[in-house]
Amino acid sequence: MKDIGNRRACPPGLFVAFRRAALLFLLAPPAFLPAQNRPDALLEYRNGNYEQAVAICKDEIARTPGNLDSYVVICWSLLRMDRYQEALNYAQTGRGISRYDPRIIEILGEIGYYEGRNTEALQFFQEYVNLAPEGQRIDMAYYFLGEIYIRLGRYRHADIALSTAVHWTPGNAAWWTRLAYARECAGDLAEAIAAYERALALNPQLPDARRGLDRARQALRPR
Repeated sequence: MKDIGNRRACPPGLFVAFRRAALLFLLAPPAFLPAQNRPDALLEYRNGNYEQAVAICKDEIARTPGNLDSYVVICWSLLRMDRYQEALNYAQTGRGISRYDPRIIEILGEIGYYEGRNTEALQFFQEYVNLAPEGQRIDMAYYFLGEIYIRLGRYRHADIALSTAVHWTPGNAAWWTRLAYARECAGDLAEAIAAYERALALNPQLPDARRGLDRARQALRPR
């Protein structure tokens, strides 16, 4: 028998077993293959199809109750539709799965903010900042912190929080306007004017920024 590169011939039994395994793989039903056509809840959420995202997440939760990602996306979708109590129910269940998941903590902060529970929301956003100082929604967390501090009349704290928010997202004209307002309320008129001007440079059509700039300039004039 001719020797081919000193390789030994494959034993007949091993070859038959390999051929059977390959055949089983090729004939396997779709459940054993990657679910490429499975609906994507996160994609639907990002496309603004919130009801569809909720439906997909509910199906995922029914099949896999411990899948935390499903709870996160369903909460995000419910928040965008102002369905805060439903979002709270899912967020609390998600927190039971993972007590310190930053996404769930931030969601609980948003729910508290929208429902006017300022102290509770403040605690959740502070916890999120501690857990995820460079998290995906760190800019939003600082923005909400700033708005809560404005509600509470703590304008210097609001200045710090909103300054951090625009540090992370410098192109948000509305956030610059709120930062300017916090500074105006704190009596820091020169800094308020600078922030109002920055907001108007980003978006000249913002009426709140225009009115605020006029107010601050008027207040700064000598009498």
